[in-house]
Amino acid sequence: MQRRDFIRNSATVATLSAIGHARPALADQHDEKTFVPNRIAVSTYSFWRYRDDTKLTMPECIDLAAEMGFDGVELLRIQMEDDSASYLQKLKRQAFINGLDLVGMSTHQGFVTPDQVKRQANVDKTIGFIEMAYQLGIPTIRVNTGRWGTTKSFDDLMANQGIEERLEGYTENEGFEWVIDSLAQCVKHAEKCGVVLGLENHWGLGRTAEGVLRIIREIDSPWLRATLDTGNFFERRVEQYRMMAPEAVYLTFRGSRRCSFGFSCGHIRA
Repeated sequence: MQRRDFIRNSATVATLSAIGHARPALADQHDEKTFVPNRIAVSTYSFWRYRDDTKLTMPECIDLAAEMGFDGVELLRIQMEDDSASYLQKLKRQAFINGLDLVGMSTHQGFVTPDQVKRQANVDKTIGFIEMAYQLGIPTIRVNTGRWGTTKSFDDLMANQGIEERLEGYTENEGFEWVIDSLAQCVKHAEKCGVVLGLENHWGLGRTAEGVLRIIREIDSPWLRATLDTGNFFERRVEQYRMMAPEAVYLTFRGSRRCSFGFSCGHIRA
């Protein structure tokens, strides 16, 4: 499938492209002709079960992204078969020979726990992800707050629109303190590696734009910004898009739970 045909036939990508063209940051200072639209990437998550419900390898996902004409790829950490230096460089080479940029990496961690040992383990894990992105030349990674974990079934969590009870005996403010303290540690390492952390609106204390922005503004570092996932808001969607847009360094547009497109945006003005 040619890139032009794919974009023309896909309503989701067309919508994403329209959002990308809404960003006038360059046009503010230069002639409109100099404005370069955002390039479109695809998450390897979109291809993981692409054929016959079989999990494709990461190199196969990269090849398929190139065949479809995408400009870049976001890597899903849990898809990686290995985290050795040789494997990471293999992925980097695979993208290079296909003419693709590695634009992001999706990671998962959880800081919403009163257990300091568990929080520190997640800090250490996140620092490992930052190092991995640095080796791959990836400029930004998704990070999450984590959640209370009182809802054991993901289906039940979705049925309740991502809302769950707090751990008994603890307050939401305490939860935010745990997350802010943990991410502040990660930000120090992110700055050393030149990797921007994009805090995603992804359940837990990051379920709403208000929660994401509270953490970003409290830490107040250019190395912690937002990843805006348009599929993760259940209500007030346009309002919350507008709230997060000025802080977004990466935008994901999902046509379904298994199809995710994105682009690095640096700054969006809604």
